[in-house]
Amino acid sequence: MTEVEMDDLSKKRQAVDADDAAEHPTSGPNITSDADDQVVAYWAWATAALLSTLSLLLILFPRFVLFLSETGEVDRRPNMTSLEAFLLLHTGILLGAIAIAVIFNIPQPSVALSEARPQGPQGHPLLGPLSGACTLIAFLSYNMRSVGSLAFMVCIGAAIIGVWGLWAVMFAGSSYISRKTGADKRTSRFLFGNKAAASVQKKQWKEQLRSKFA
Repeated sequence: MTEVEMDDLSKKRQAVDADDAAEHPTSGPNITSDADDQVVAYWAWATAALLSTLSLLLILFPRFVLFLSETGEVDRRPNMTSLEAFLLLHTGILLGAIAIAVIFNIPQPSVALSEARPQGPQGHPLLGPLSGACTLIAFLSYNMRSVGSLAFMVCIGAAIIGVWGLWAVMFAGSSYISRKTGADKRTSRFLFGNKAAASVQKKQWKEQLRSKFA
């Protein structure tokens, strides 16, 4: 069999496979994708639980960390230094912010719920939690003078991140684009009944949410 004949047979086989796929389209949920989403969701919940536990431990019981770090009777200390308490407190706040960000970004296997979500410009997953945490850190650092100028430097850096992040959460993006549906607010259904108008898409988005959670 020559090379030309082999090429013709392969092309005919591809054409037959394409016809079969067109006649019998595969529909239904993507089982592999749903399974992957569940694995990621389990990992996210476990990670968030561990980070939350460690965060609460550092914030509420910092001396327990000091107890775990002791290696013998000689190294035993009854109290922590101001620098240790300062670093443990702010590390616990940051870990709590990361745990919240992990929870808020768990993949949703439901297609209807993902379609009902806002379609506006997507922000960074750490934007909200980290901005709130840095704002809290800036406030606490401003009122903590026991570590000298370190508190002031941390306060300035955290305030820049926190205030800038909160501004981005509230005001970033075009004012003409709806944050709920991603539709252009300059469109209208007046006279011509434009289905792409912002008011129509917002109504459809609310109906999808009601049907989903009814």
